[in-house]
Amino acid sequence: MEWIIVSTASLLAGFVDAIVGGGGLILLPALFATFASAAPATLLGTNKSASVWGTAMATWQYSRRVQVPWRTMLPAAAAGLVGSYAGAWVVTQVSPDFLRKLLPLVMLAVLVYTLAKKDLGMHHQPRWSGRAEALVACAIGLVIGFYDGFFGPGTGSFLVFAFVRLLGYDFLNASVSAKLLNLATNISALVLFAAKGHIWWHLTLPLAVANVLGSMLGTYMALRHGTGFVRTIFILVVGALILKTGYDAFLR
Repeated sequence: MEWIIVSTASLLAGFVDAIVGGGGLILLPALFATFASAAPATLLGTNKSASVWGTAMATWQYSRRVQVPWRTMLPAAAAGLVGSYAGAWVVTQVSPDFLRKLLPLVMLAVLVYTLAKKDLGMHHQPRWSGRAEALVACAIGLVIGFYDGFFGPGTGSFLVFAFVRLLGYDFLNASVSAKLLNLATNISALVLFAAKGHIWWHLTLPLAVANVLGSMLGTYMALRHGTGFVRTIFILVVGALILKTGYDAFLR
């Protein structure tokens, strides 16, 4: 029964994550509720060991249908990997607790801004090109990658919003690009968890298979229904993040 519960959660997480990120909202609480006595780091590592496969599948599927700006996003992914590793190292030295109360407020600002700008992310009109676009994308990757390694919740949503607001991408193209960076930051964190022995490898296979299946369905839905659909899911996920992080910060 435990395997069925967490595998179902992994499938739903892969679906949401493939569209706009935020799959951790589903799988992580399921893991913590099902294995309440396990070490948090082990559950975080097990989550990454499953989600990285769904993210890789989504990245591959999107790249076959949507033109990925590889010259911009590969350096940005490398910057994200470096930032994530640096953040993971810093969190071993400094507690991230001060971010718990700040995060829901930041997410609320993102939601209000997105709702106020009705046409935000509806049209793909890149603001930069060539080296300038790559530099801005690298800055995004480094900063949000560091946040992912240091704290983590909402990373995919922050990446999507940054690509829409700063690079001028529509929500579909922003989601595609965010997948590549998220894959890099996930791999960086996964290496660290594996080195520390914080992964339940016996759970990785069923969770990864379920996550990939969910990812394939989510990618299909995003490509079929386009930017408006991705924007709607983005708003729902950010709203859920506000409720979850707000509860953790102020009521728990």
